[in-house]
Amino acid sequence: MKGFKWVLMLLIAVGLMGCQNEKITVASFNLSFDRPSFEQLQDEMATSRSEQDALVAAYVGNKDAMDAEDREKAEKVIQIRNVAAIIQHVRPDILMMAEFNNDGNGDDLSAMRGFQRNYLSHRQSLNSIDGGDWQKPIVYPVMETFSTNTGLNSGLDLDNNGIAGQLPGDAWGFGFYHGQYAFGLMSRFDIKTRKVRTFQNFKWKDLPTATNPTITNCDDANNPIPAGLNCGDNWYTDVEWEAMRLSSKNHVDVPVVVPTPFGKEVVHLLLSHPTPPVFDTVTQNNKLRNRDEIQFWIDYINGGKFLYDDKGKKGGLKKKAHFIVMGDLNADPEAGDGFRETIAMLLENPRVNQSATTGGFTPTSNGALEAANNVLYPERVTSTFGLRVDYAFPSVSLEVESSGVFWPATGEPGRLLMNDDRVGNYGDGKDISSDHRLVWYTIDMY
Repeated sequence: MKGFKWVLMLLIAVGLMGCQNEKITVASFNLSFDRPSFEQLQDEMATSRSEQDALVAAYVGNKDAMDAEDREKAEKVIQIRNVAAIIQHVRPDILMMAEFNNDGNGDDLSAMRGFQRNYLSHRQSLNSIDGGDWQKPIVYPVMETFSTNTGLNSGLDLDNNGIAGQLPGDAWGFGFYHGQYAFGLMSRFDIKTRKVRTFQNFKWKDLPTATNPTITNCDDANNPIPAGLNCGDNWYTDVEWEAMRLSSKNHVDVPVVVPTPFGKEVVHLLLSHPTPPVFDTVTQNNKLRNRDEIQFWIDYINGGKFLYDDKGKKGGLKKKAHFIVMGDLNADPEAGDGFRETIAMLLENPRVNQSATTGGFTPTSNGALEAANNVLYPERVTSTFGLRVDYAFPSVSLEVESSGVFWPATGEPGRLLMNDDRVGNYGDGKDISSDHRLVWYTIDMY
């Protein structure tokens, strides 16, 4: 009898272990869901499956016969469905979503709930508008979106055009309205909500590497120096530089609780979407800001004591904490316009699992190879513009089992989700799904 009880207890224990998460998949995806208003995205996400089917059927039947408004909505619905198909195919347990607009403060989850209810909860096709190769629905019980600096009016004349408080140039982060270019999170695992740290208000000047951008492009007929300024001058006044925020959107540390066979593990998701290091005129403003938005994470995972969050708590990440850096960082260590050495320092940080960033588990795809970009590692490219900019890499404390970039080559399932010339302009990809590719890792939690 004692032996029977022991065997029974063992079987129960093994069964309980099987219910836990030995492996999890994490992913980062810039969805390209930017819209002229948050209300438009809300409307698209609220569109029922039957309404979607009617719009897509009309588009496939004869899109030229549709009125302009219905045709535009049909194209947006197709884009959203294609993005949902990619997510359903990869099936990440944790998904960071860049360019998912919100209300600015992160309070209104209606668009994310609509994305779940009307798209992710319905099977989608890997064949785009042709149908077939249907993917299983996927459900995320936990979703969150975050406050953002994009489109948040500073009231200052940050673009030096002589008019204070004019969007988009005078927002803390470029945006025509508050909430444009925001980011969100979907997860199978609970968030330790009270432990979430945001750094929306962290001042740029308080980062040790920061410098007030100066006017360095001094003889460009296409980009004249603004009135009242001269070559070599600081771009921001002393008052502006004291107030200027580092994050173009936000930097957020989200602790999620992952049940494993050996108990619950907390994993810190480090989310951000730095400004692209381009579109500068007479300074290197965007380039410097991109550098320092990335430098922030280097300092954070190194436990920088000078850092402070929006609640006033100081310090960075604890030494033994598990973490995953997630987002479109708009920086490639081998190419592009940014400061390559900074993103390289992050990828090669001793606290980062370098097998996942520079080694054998660096995410790759056949589609990127087929795109034949002239870069050192063409298989690592994650965007239609030929750069590796999207990341979801874990700390050295987490073991990677596999990784990839969802970018099918010709003949592979899902190719039409990003190369369907019947839907808008597939050259940059935004009309079909996105100009970015979903990057994923499977992590062994055992």
